[in-house]
Formats: sequence, C-alpha cells, structure tokens
Amino acid sequence: MASNKIQRINEDIQRVLADRLRSVKDPRVQQGMISVVSVDTSGDLRWCKVCLSVYGLSDEKEFRKGIRSASGWLRREVGNALSLRYTPEFVFILDDSIAHGAHISRMLAELEEKEDGDGASDS
Repeated sequence: MASNKIQRINEDIQRVLADRLRSVKDPRVQQGMISVVSVDTSGDLRWCKVCLSVYGLSDEKEFRKGIRSASGWLRREVGNALSLRYTPEFVFILDDSIAHGAHISRMLAELEEKEDGDGASDS
C-alpha cells in the first residue's frame, strides 16, 4: 500500500498528465479520447507507471511510438508543474477498458433488441 504522500503525488501527476496530453502536437498521440486511468509512482520517485485508455484508437503501434517520443516533454511539463525532488521517468501502459466496456454495452443492447423482437412475434 502506498503512503499518503505517494498517493497525493500520484493524483497530482495524473491531473497534470491528463491536462498536458491534450497539448501533445504529435498526430500519432491524438488518435482518440485519451484518459489517464491510473498512476503508480515508485517510492523513490524514479519511475512512474501510467495506465492510459484511448477510445477510438486506430493504430496502437503508432500511438505507442508517439507517446514514447512525447514522454520527455511530458516529464518536463510535470516537473515544471510540480515541485518534486525527482521527476519520474514514465512507463506508459495501454488499458482498453473503455473500448471493452463500450463493446459489452453494444452486445447487451443487441441482445435486448433481439429479445424485444422475439417477444413481439410470440404474442
């Protein structure tokens, strides 16, 4: 379990990254709606694991290259916004939970439509 200080730092980094990701000019990164799902910083503030969820992602490989290329700029922006002893290196992980949830919702809606259509023909 992370300490309260690390939890606050995680929340601050998540807030700053969510804001700065909208400003990245690389078209490989601006493929869809990007959400910062979670941030997990190591105790020595050297590494930070960032889980990103992108809805409407067209090319995952290009997105990974773009976000890796923008990581230095993002690190500098986080360092300027927060006064930390060390600004951590970011490790980006893609999380497809938004797309997965949307897919499940579509499947459930199709099932409900199918049941409504079958129920009307039985009467």
